[in-house]
Amino acid sequence: MPKVARELSASEVRRIDEPGTHAVGGCAGLLLKVSSGGGRSWILRARVGNRRRDFGLGGFPTVPLGDARNKARELRDKLAQGIDPVAERQAARAAHIAAQAKRLTFREAAEQYHATKEKEFRNAKHRKDWIGSLKRYAFIHIGEVPVGDVELPHVLKALEPIWETKTETATRVRQRIEGVLAWAAVRGYRSGDNPARWQGNLDAVLAKPAKVGKGKRHFPALPWQRVPEFLQDLRTREGMGARALEFAILTAARSGEIRGATWDEIDLSAKVWTIPADRMKAGKPHRIPLSPAAVTLLEALPRMQGQPLVFAAVRGGKISDVTILATVKRMNATKEKEGGEQYTDPADGRPVVPHGFRSAFKDWARNRSSYPDEVSELALAHVNSDATRAAYARDELLPQRTKLMTAWADYCAEPAKASASVTAIRREA
Repeated sequence: MPKVARELSASEVRRIDEPGTHAVGGCAGLLLKVSSGGGRSWILRARVGNRRRDFGLGGFPTVPLGDARNKARELRDKLAQGIDPVAERQAARAAHIAAQAKRLTFREAAEQYHATKEKEFRNAKHRKDWIGSLKRYAFIHIGEVPVGDVELPHVLKALEPIWETKTETATRVRQRIEGVLAWAAVRGYRSGDNPARWQGNLDAVLAKPAKVGKGKRHFPALPWQRVPEFLQDLRTREGMGARALEFAILTAARSGEIRGATWDEIDLSAKVWTIPADRMKAGKPHRIPLSPAAVTLLEALPRMQGQPLVFAAVRGGKISDVTILATVKRMNATKEKEGGEQYTDPADGRPVVPHGFRSAFKDWARNRSSYPDEVSELALAHVNSDATRAAYARDELLPQRTKLMTAWADYCAEPAKASASVTAIRREA
């Protein structure tokens, strides 16, 4: 046992200022260490096994003499019981860190999961949309909830406000919440059932998406019979927005595909526009045969050196959806001023949007052409799981689609008054 030093008083301890270690008594091995800079701190010098070790007990005078003696006695008691205070402290710290990790919030878990899956997204837009939907609809309700504590009421709090008004979006949000919680379970941040699972869980408390009446509103579309009238009016308008919309109508392509089109995707000699997979909704390349009208439109567009975009904004970037929609808005304003019939969806009176012309094209193809449905479906780049349609998809039916798109462009160019008397297209093999 170490020799027990004379028990110093508090005043005597305060007067110790010589660098070195000084026994203060009251507990074997309790020392006041004075540094060369004048700093003073408590240590307990004790033997652990075959080694002598110094244990820090805090600084002086922050830890007064009486407290230092109490700490030293407690520490000696633990050593006598075979408890290593350093190992105990490290274990406590590790447990604390583990507990803190378990408190990972849903927001933090979603961001980590999103980063993990980053390479799986088709393009930057889908990557942004994925986390964006959670920011808008989930984080505001459960973002700061520890991911291990997320239960069914939390999930419902995020989904119920949009389940009947934005059903398609709500369905995606549910799937993404389920993915985040599954990731958290595998990483050890939570345990138990996944409260965002649909089958045998949410399907018992939420209406099926397909049965929700208000769930999905179709894009407002113009009746196909009025498309020639619209296109005739559109061709009198100037601006890149008007030309982009005209090209969208002639190709039946999506607005995003039109706005992101680049000249290197278009082969004017072959009259084909090839959209790469990373810009397609289905994640597969899509070839669109260009009608003579579409080629004429492209050839008339200005081409600036160093500008890859076909429909570039004034400042050089992609034109926005707002720019294209503004064209329709101005056309409707003119119709209203002249007392004419505006370009609206007859079902609900909403002004038509570019995507709606895809519906008009489909309706025209079904009513005024004799081509198989698969031809127009491929023209729209719709993904089908049916085996027969999948076989068509492999073939692409480009010759048939070329004739279909030319017939569509010819129909669109007919005088507006004659749109109702168009004759059926003869089916081509």
